[in-house]
Amino acid sequence: QVQLVESGGGLVQPGGSLRLSCAASGCIFRFYTMGWYRQAPGKQREWVAQIIYADSTNYADPVKGRFTISRDNGKKTLYLQMNSLKPEDPAVYYCHARRNREDDYWGQGTQVTVSS
Repeated sequence: QVQLVESGGGLVQPGGSLRLSCAASGCIFRFYTMGWYRQAPGKQREWVAQIIYADSTNYADPVKGRFTISRDNGKKTLYLQMNSLKPEDPAVYYCHARRNREDDYWGQGTQVTVSS
């Protein structure tokens, strides 16, 4: 059974930084396309960033240049470095792992709050 456990969320001031982590278990991590999504209250879940294998990354326009997605296949861990956090960034951030339609998993989410 694949499990994804996020950590690293919290309260940060505007302009601050946070680093989210997602620890995976029960899978051959390196085979999965990994991503981060977020969902703010009253809004639909939206895609934030994706990493394929070790170094092919893509970002949603609102976070491009501020967020960096990375992975450590040896540690089976996904990261999201978030810099220059803005008031529009607060949300529950979810880790996602996908190999195919049947092999698709979500973490439980971690809350990010941006407030002065």
